[in-house]
This record gives sequence, C-alpha cells and structure tokens, in this order.
Amino acid sequence: MNRLSVADLRKGYAGRPVLEGLSLEVPAGSLTAVLGLSGCGKTTLLRVIAGFERAQAGSVSLAGRTLDDGRTYVPPERRGIGYVPQEGALFPHLSVEANVGFGLSRRERRGDAVAGLLEMVGIAPLAGRLPHELSGGEQQRVALARALACRPQALLLDEPFSSLDASLRARVREEVHELLREQGVTAVLVTHDQEEALSLADTVAVLRDGHIVQQGTPFELYEQPADERLARFLGAVNVIDASFQDGTARTSLGALRVRGEHGAGSGLVMVRPEQLDVRPRTGHADAAAGASPSLEGRVEQCRYYGHDALLHIRAERPDITELLLARVHGEQALPVGTPVSVAARGPVIALARS
Repeated sequence: MNRLSVADLRKGYAGRPVLEGLSLEVPAGSLTAVLGLSGCGKTTLLRVIAGFERAQAGSVSLAGRTLDDGRTYVPPERRGIGYVPQEGALFPHLSVEANVGFGLSRRERRGDAVAGLLEMVGIAPLAGRLPHELSGGEQQRVALARALACRPQALLLDEPFSSLDASLRARVREEVHELLREQGVTAVLVTHDQEEALSLADTVAVLRDGHIVQQGTPFELYEQPADERLARFLGAVNVIDASFQDGTARTSLGALRVRGEHGAGSGLVMVRPEQLDVRPRTGHADAAAGASPSLEGRVEQCRYYGHDALLHIRAERPDITELLLARVHGEQALPVGTPVSVAARGPVIALARS
C-alpha cells in the first residue's frame, strides 16, 4: 500500500528553521490537504518529500520504503513521486503531447500511453497545441497528465489552482479530485485556501509554526479545532468567554451545553455562525426551539453571497464588545440597522486559549 509517512522532519535555510519536527501521515489512495498561510513552509515540505531538498533531520517513507532519513537518500527520479508545481511549468517549445511524454521512454512515447493520458484528463483534441495556446485550466490538466505519465506511487500538488479564476478553479479542482479518486493515487495538496482544503480532502493537516498542529477529517477540524487560533483560521467563528460547571458553559449568549467532558473553571467556547438563530425583533420574539434565551442587538453589516449571508451583529450590551457573526439563508438576509434577537443552538466546543 502506498502510504506516505513523514516523521519529525526538520528543515531550514541559512540558520532559519522552516519545518520543526513536522510529522504527517497520508493514507494510501487518499487526498490529504496541507493547509497553512503563505510562507509557512508548505512548498518546502513538498520539496523534501519529492527529494528536491534534503531533510536535516527526521524521515520520509513511501509504501514502507525509506526515502530520506539522514543515512538513506533516494534521488527524486527514483522515488516514484509525481509533482505538479504551482504554475504548471510546461516546456513552452513542446506540444501538449510532447510535454506529457517528456519523462517516458522512446518506446512508451510511440505507444498509446500519451494518448490515453490526454484522453483521461480530457484534453485529447489539444495534443498538437503549444502551452501558450491553452487556457489556464488546460495547462493544469497537461501538468497533471505529465505527472501521472510515469505512474507515480504518490502525487504532490503545490497550490495548482491558485492562478485560475474563481469559476474555473472550482471546476478544475473537482475534475482533478475525481480523477485522483478514480486512479487511486496517494496525493498531497498544499493550499492556503480553507474552502479548498475542507471541500476536497479526505484529511486535512494544518501547518503552523513549522509543525502540524492538527490533522483529521474536514469535519473534525471544523467542528473540533485544537485551539482558538485554529478555530479562527478555519472560518468565521464566535469565540466567547465562558465559565464551566456540570457540562454547561455560562456565556453572554446564555447557558450552553458543552460537547464532550470539561471540568469546572473559566475558558472559551466556540460558536460557529450557523449555530446562531437570528430573528427580526418585534418586541415579543421568542428563541427558536432548542436555542438559548435570546440576546438583543442590531445588524451592523450584511455580507450577501446568494446561497447564504453573513450578518455582523452589535449586541446591545456594554459587556459584549466583539461583533457576533451569524450565517443565515440568502433569503433571510437582513438590512443594516435591523433590530434582532440572537440565540445559540446546539452544543458548543470548549477551546484552549492560544
């Protein structure tokens, strides 16, 4: 099985550490997204896995075979790993067909291998074109076909969709995801786009300060982030002071049930915007069934996205200084200045301060 393992990896440049004890497990046949801010070391991680850079400490192994551990070093061309760089990096003077077949033997290029790859990624009619005659999405398909040509055990994708416009990006990444799933390729995608990571990957690993702070399914990371900083990084969130006792958090939004076990004391809870029930205030508005007692406020900003809207609400209480964020269906968007009542639904997550 083509399981990719990185253990206690360390790498830096000119005395400046970039990766500090990073460990990552990529199950065979899965797509794992490494998510982090620009400059956090995502590309460095891929370059070490691919063999373009040597690890300073730690190890990299694929399918049980050690690729780099300080004693053993396997060069890139013998690792069985494909690499799709951020900009595709196609040879500008070669046709699509020649680009895809570049790493193949002469015999393989004369056979049906290249034509099959072009068909697989949906660009067979473009075989004779040069890269500058292709759209951004078509270039990315060529780069993917070239990486798959040598039948790699694992595939590394370095923010391959970042240069595409929004509508094309969504379509191409879905097509690539489906293709990787069909081929059963073990893949690592690095990205700074939270939506991309959460919507595409089987597992997501968040890279911060040189190591992975949490790895799990998209649901696990979004619903149970390791700390306050990660909760804020993964999407809009309300982080609220709380005091805990007997499985209940007492907050400015009322008494809220806490998911999981938590001892007595003070701390923070995470309330996602979709957990807030917002209703225009009529003087006798009641909280929704299953929600906490309502808090009064006014809509200060409304960001409308069509399918939903994100309301920024100013509470009418002096002890609540941060705006509350509430996500509602698009047709329930409210204009700025609307007086509202706000209540929280469902259990909340206790967060570690960061």
